[in-house]
Amino acid sequence: MRGRHDAFGVVLAGGLGRRIGGAKATVELRGQPLITYPLAALTDSLSDVAIIAKADTELPSIRGVTVWIEPDLPRHPLVGIVQALGLAGGRPVLACAADLPFVTPALIDRIVSTDPRGAPAVVPVCEGTMQPLLALYMPRAEQLLCPAAQRGQSRLTVAVKALGPRTLEVDDPQPFFNINAPEDLLHAAALLDGRDQPKVKS
Repeated sequence: MRGRHDAFGVVLAGGLGRRIGGAKATVELRGQPLITYPLAALTDSLSDVAIIAKADTELPSIRGVTVWIEPDLPRHPLVGIVQALGLAGGRPVLACAADLPFVTPALIDRIVSTDPRGAPAVVPVCEGTMQPLLALYMPRAEQLLCPAAQRGQSRLTVAVKALGPRTLEVDDPQPFFNINAPEDLLHAAALLDGRDQPKVKS
């Protein structure tokens, strides 16, 4: 699968992680930094992957992965998306939040393989909710999203919806489960433990 797509994979890691008590990227889930889960899914699907973060973002040591730096202010996911588009050399960007441990290569492949039909983005929708933190942004989305990124006040979903994106229905909500609080880590660990249990043959 890896390398079949032109998209540049970018893990968004510029958030503060106030509710979880520190930098989300370094919070451990079953003994591994949280950021390594989505990073592994992206690197399995795409040839080029980077992390984008603030200059003061605490990141774990990850060999062979480029780290891009976004502007210090404002702190908003749009800042990372717009900066990544500017650094991707005119290529589409598959943006993925650093706190999505259940993202799969299969879903990434599906998103980047979807024809945008001229739209500036391909954005999954699950259970009626748009998911702009795991979405494909075309190069021209940089200019369209820049004003909202500079203000840092618009809700991400509102700003992305205003693009008129191509939407992609996804039935399974698990890939969009994000880690915001300590209880989310416990829930995620339990889900991962369930995945590891051997299936009983009937």
